[in-house]
Amino acid sequence: MEQAIVLGASAVGVGLAMIAGLGPGIGEGFCGGKAVEAVARQPEASGIITRTMIIGDALAETTGLYSLVVALLLMFANPFIGKLG
Repeated sequence: MEQAIVLGASAVGVGLAMIAGLGPGIGEGFCGGKAVEAVARQPEASGIITRTMIIGDALAETTGLYSLVVALLLMFANPFIGKLG
């Protein structure tokens, strides 16, 4: 019974971790849209704007990767199963 509870809670945790992947996608889309607006207003600064956008997108993507790693750990290498008595 304990194993079923841990597996069920882990499945819920995996689902919540994957919902956390929505944030970076929304943030990166917003960042790209604002970068396009900035380049349209100031075309001569496109190199600086693009570089800053790519750095910001890379930082935003790390949270999505962390949530993916947590989800994979809970699915395939569940550390809580070994704690059961």
